[in-house]
Amino acid sequence: MGALDGRVAIITGAGRGIGREHALLFASEGAKVVVNDLGGAIDGSGDDRSPAEQVVDEIKAMGGEAVANGDNVADWEGGKRLVESAVEAFGALHILVNNAGILRDRVLINMTEDEWDSVIHVHLKGHFVPTRHAAAYWRELSKEGKEVKAAVINTSSTSGLLGNPGQTNYGAAKAGIAAFTVIAAQELSRYGVRVNAIAPAARTRMTESTPGLSEVIKAPESGAFDVWDPANVSPLVAYLGTEDCPATGKVFFVQGGVVRLFQPWTMTETIDKKDRWGVAELGTEMAKLGVVATK
Repeated sequence: MGALDGRVAIITGAGRGIGREHALLFASEGAKVVVNDLGGAIDGSGDDRSPAEQVVDEIKAMGGEAVANGDNVADWEGGKRLVESAVEAFGALHILVNNAGILRDRVLINMTEDEWDSVIHVHLKGHFVPTRHAAAYWRELSKEGKEVKAAVINTSSTSGLLGNPGQTNYGAAKAGIAAFTVIAAQELSRYGVRVNAIAPAARTRMTESTPGLSEVIKAPESGAFDVWDPANVSPLVAYLGTEDCPATGKVFFVQGGVVRLFQPWTMTETIDKKDRWGVAELGTEMAKLGVVATK
C-alpha cells in the first residue's frame, strides 16, 4: 500500500529537476500523475514536450499510471485544460503541486521590464491559474455534497522569504507565492482543500546557474549523504498531499533531511506616543525598533 493510493495528482514543471522527482515518488506511492511541462530552458524560452513524456515513460515502466501535459500553467485556458486533463484521464483530481518556474537573474539597476514581467508571470500567475481552476472543480464537488480531501502544494523560495541579491523578480514572486498560500488556505478550507508551500534547497538547473552556488551544490564524491539531491524534497510534498495530512496554511523549508517551519510575518517591538509623532521625535525613538544609524 502506498501513501498516495487512489489519489490523482497534477505536478507542474515535472519534466526535470525537483518536479520530476515529485512525479516519480508520487507514482511509486500509488498516485496517478499528470506530468506537466513545457520543456523550456531555465529562462522560459523554448518548447519541448519530450521531458514530460520521458517522465511518463519512466512511471509506466515502474508499473504506474501517468499522462503528459504541455499546457502553459500561466495561461488561463491552458490552466483550465490542465485540470480537465486530470479528470478526463483518471476521473478525479486530488492534489495539485505547483512547481513550474523560470529564472532571469539580474541586479535591480540593470533589470529589464521583460525580465521582471516574465518571472512574475510564470511563477505567480503560474501558481494562481491552476489553483483557481482546481479550486473551482473542488468547490463544485463540495456543493454536490461529496467529501473533498484535496491538497495544493506550492513552491516558494528562501530568495523571497529571506532575500537574495540579484533576484528581486524571482524573490518577489516567491514571497507572493507564500502569501498566496496562506490566504488560499483560509479561503478554500470550507471546500475541504488544504494549501501549503515548500521552500526547497536542492541541485537543479536553476540553482546550478545561480552565482556562487554551482560549487557548493555539487554531489559528494564519497558515499556521503547528498543533501542537495532534489529527491530529498519530494517526501515532504508527498506527505502534504496525503488524504489525512492536517497541515494547511504552512510554509516549510526542506533540504536533505531537514524540514523547518517558517514563521509568518509578525509584528514585534512597538513605540506608541498616544498622539501624532513629530519627525524629529521619530529620529530618536525609532532606535527602540532597531533603526540605528551606522557609520
